[in-house]
Amino acid sequence: MSDPDPDTETDASNADPGDAEGAGPSGPYVVVLDVLPNGRPDDGRPGYQKSPVAYGIGVESFRPFEIALSELTEVSVGDRFPLDDGSVTRYRDVDVDDLTRNAAAEIEYAVEAIVAEDERRFVDFFNEAGPLTLRLHQLDLLPGIGETLRNKVLDARKRGPFESFEDVTDRVSGLHRPREVLIERILAEIREDELKYRIFARRRE
Repeated sequence: MSDPDPDTETDASNADPGDAEGAGPSGPYVVVLDVLPNGRPDDGRPGYQKSPVAYGIGVESFRPFEIALSELTEVSVGDRFPLDDGSVTRYRDVDVDDLTRNAAAEIEYAVEAIVAEDERRFVDFFNEAGPLTLRLHQLDLLPGIGETLRNKVLDARKRGPFESFEDVTDRVSGLHRPREVLIERILAEIREDELKYRIFARRRE
């Protein structure tokens, strides 16, 4: 894991929620991927100087974060909590390669939970996806979606918006796993640096 860069860290007490995520009523949220109660093992400071650390994935941006926690904070893997919570002292964007092994292994489960808990948001991708270029459509970026399935989705939504993933499956012949296909694309955007187009996993400019 790389050393913290002070220029990329955000003091949670002074954070603008828009800097990290699309904010809910209590601020930007992450899903916890791993918790290190004794701080980072590669932090050479004495134990009494180290803060507990958590790793999380942004609910809106799907960006990985390293989060420094106050001493008495109790969080567990899978918890969802705001970065502007009083238990967070600072946080920073990190690369997937900077995550612990346990955190990296939890990404898929966290993405599945985010999609399941906000199905409407992700079903609306099928309702609202549009062209990227004259030859490329956002729907084309989903694994297994070629010209035929793309056109079936576009035709079906002209007759009314999709209401659920089940509705997508029922109305688009041949598209049997829309939730899983979308999750696969989100995971690729999180893990792969060289993708030209990103729809779900935004990177800090």
